[in-house]
Amino acid sequence: MATKQDYLKNVVEHIDIKEHNVIKLVDSMEKMAFSARDLNRAAQIYDRMLHDKDCAIILTLAGSLFSAGLKKVVYDLITNNMIDAIVSTGAIMVDQDFFEALGFKHYIGTPFVDDNVMRDLHIDRIYDTFIDEDELRICDDTTAKIFDLLEPRPYSSRELLWNFGKYLDENGGPKVDDSVIYAAYKHNVPIFVPAFSDCSAGFGIVMHQTNNSEKHLSFDSGKDFLELTQIKLNSKETGIFMIGGGVPKNFTQDIVVAADILQENAPMHKYAVQITVADVRDGALSSSTLKEASSWGKVETTFEQMVYSEATIAMPLIAGYAYHKGAWKNRAKREMQKIFSLSPTLS
Repeated sequence: MATKQDYLKNVVEHIDIKEHNVIKLVDSMEKMAFSARDLNRAAQIYDRMLHDKDCAIILTLAGSLFSAGLKKVVYDLITNNMIDAIVSTGAIMVDQDFFEALGFKHYIGTPFVDDNVMRDLHIDRIYDTFIDEDELRICDDTTAKIFDLLEPRPYSSRELLWNFGKYLDENGGPKVDDSVIYAAYKHNVPIFVPAFSDCSAGFGIVMHQTNNSEKHLSFDSGKDFLELTQIKLNSKETGIFMIGGGVPKNFTQDIVVAADILQENAPMHKYAVQITVADVRDGALSSSTLKEASSWGKVETTFEQMVYSEATIAMPLIAGYAYHKGAWKNRAKREMQKIFSLSPTLS
């Protein structure tokens, strides 16, 4: 009879864009057609963002990206000053990044398994990737432990994720050398998760509030929106590099409207790139084009590009192109975490 160890054997390895100079490959795509030419233009726009001394860059993340091997790409974008803020789903930051920072792994799997057997073995499947459910429960418990240590009051997700980094720092550091939460903590890059309950932190807050029913912390989504809008207000120009769609995409585009309400004539996002496989015809948020966003006053149309490609293919090429082009070497650090008063230290 199969055991858990029979399935959890081969670890997913995160691609390292520093090892692969893709400049010639991506440049050659300029003279091709279809998605190749789109990808080339997207890479050039991202490189242009890095050259623009007035531009703050916001990375948005949706989809199961870090479990698929893209974590080190984002880690390198942080440590090489290629992004200034992150807006993400909770699963990517907590169930995948913080999960690995605690010492756990994602494993190469297959969709061709009996999922009832997976359930019996406490193995969770993300298409062709496996995760140990028992280890995820430890991640859930750790988030509850962090919440228990904090002053009971409303928090933005940025404040809480800063404290996740603080927790790692005060407990011997992450068990891996490419934790995004920890790198963001060290480099003062704020991370926002506007739907913070939709991940291990959600299970943690359920435990925390149940065990501290009279006095507990809570997630303040309004504060999230205000804080991300402050990044827009504190930047002359902004560019967005979007992987997938969903809440992170819309949340980040909406800050232009919020900024305009608080300060008339706030500029639209000057640059925008989105990688997606969503079909534009259904009118959904993830698939809406950047030109459509311009009708809402959110994105300028001069430097915008949709790339219809799966993220594990397109993101390393676009990020790798910009990395090896090297504009980041002369880019001033913004450390946008410092816009906000630092969150209280864990007690």
